Amino acid sequence: MPVRKTKRGAERTRLDADADVLVCGASFAGLAVARELAGSGARVLIVDRYEIGERQTSACAAPTQWLTALGLDTSIRQTFDTLTIHTPHTTARMRLPWTFSTFDYRELCGLLFEQCDATFETATVEGRASQKGDLTIATDRGELRAPHVVDALGWRRVLSAAGYQPPDAPLSRGLEVHPGGSSDQLEIWIDRAYVPAGYGWSFPAGEEVRVGVGSFDPRFHVKEPTVRLANELDRDAIRYQGNWIPHRIRDATEDGVFYVGDSAGHCLPLTAEGIRTALYFGIACGRELTAAWRGEIAPEEALRRYHEFSAAHERKFRWLLRAQRAVPRINPRVLAMALDAMESRRFVRWSFNHYLDIAPPSFAAGARAPRSEPALAA
Repeated sequence: MPVRKTKRGAERTRLDADADVLVCGASFAGLAVARELAGSGARVLIVDRYEIGERQTSACAAPTQWLTALGLDTSIRQTFDTLTIHTPHTTARMRLPWTFSTFDYRELCGLLFEQCDATFETATVEGRASQKGDLTIATDRGELRAPHVVDALGWRRVLSAAGYQPPDAPLSRGLEVHPGGSSDQLEIWIDRAYVPAGYGWSFPAGEEVRVGVGSFDPRFHVKEPTVRLANELDRDAIRYQGNWIPHRIRDATEDGVFYVGDSAGHCLPLTAEGIRTALYFGIACGRELTAAWRGEIAPEEALRRYHEFSAAHERKFRWLLRAQRAVPRINPRVLAMALDAMESRRFVRWSFNHYLDIAPPSFAAGARAPRSEPALAA
C-alpha cells in the first residue's frame, strides 16, 4: 500500500500560480489528460491533495491491452485469462477473450506522470473562487488560475455548484483489504449472504490478494462482510481502503470546466469498473484541450465536443445501470442457471468483447497519433 508523504506544516507554503491548463486530480483521469497534453506547448499544472500514487482507492485492475497501449506494462503484477464467478448454487468459470491484469497503483501513476511534461503540486482544491465564469480555483495553498480547467477529483465533483452527498446519491460503496499471499484465480462472489445488492471479489496482485465487497446500495455497510469474506478465504483483514463509486453518468462539462473520471460518473455500472473509463475519457479530454490550445478549435468548441463525446456513451451506461438494478432481483437459482449457460465460449466472447468496446483499447493506442488528425479520431 502507498505510504503517505504529502507535505505538511511548514512545507505547505503558499501556492499562487497561473497555468494554461489546470488539472485538478492526479489519479487515472487527471494523469491521462495531462499525458495527452504532453508536447502541446501548454503549461500544464496538476494539483492533488496527495502525492502522485499515494492514495490507492480501488482494486487496481484493468484490461491488459489498455495497460500495454499506454506503456504501463512494468506496473502489472498478475494477469488472468479466466474469471471465476461464485453464487450459492454454482461456480462459473469464463475463459475471457482478452486478459485482465492487476497492477501496482503507485508505479502506474508514476509511469503516467513520467509521460507528461506537466508540473505537479500538492494542494487541496476547495472549489471555484467564483461560479460566474471566473476560472480561478481556490485551494488551501492559495488561488490558481487557468483558461482551461479539468476536475478529475472524483465523485465529489468539487468544482461544480451541485455536488453529491452520500448516502442520498447514485453512489455505490466499496471496501477491501490487502493481505499478503498469492492465488492464480480472479474471483467474484454474487451472494446475498455477503451483500443484498452487489458483489465480493478476490483480485490477486503478485505478493498480495485484494479482497473486498461492494454494495450498489450506499446505505448498506460493507466492513463486516469484507472481513467475513477475507476470513473464509483464510486471508488476514488488514490494510483497509475503500471509496464511494458513482454509478450514473453526469454532464462532462459545466460552466467552462471539463469533468473526467468519477467526477463525470465515468464508472461503469454493474461492474464498477472505473479505471479504463477514466483513462479513456481522460485521453478524449486531453485531445480536445490540445486542439483548443493550438488554436485548431475555439475553447467553447472543445467543451462542446468533449461533452458530446461523453454523452454519446450514455445509452451504454444506462443499460448497465438497468442490469445493476435487475441482478439483485433475480432468484439465486435462476441466476445460477443463467451463469451456467453463459459459460459457453461463444457467449463469453460476444458479451465481453461488447463490454470492452464501451471504452476500447484501440482508442488508447491512438493517443499518440499525429496532431494533424481530428482531435477525436474514430
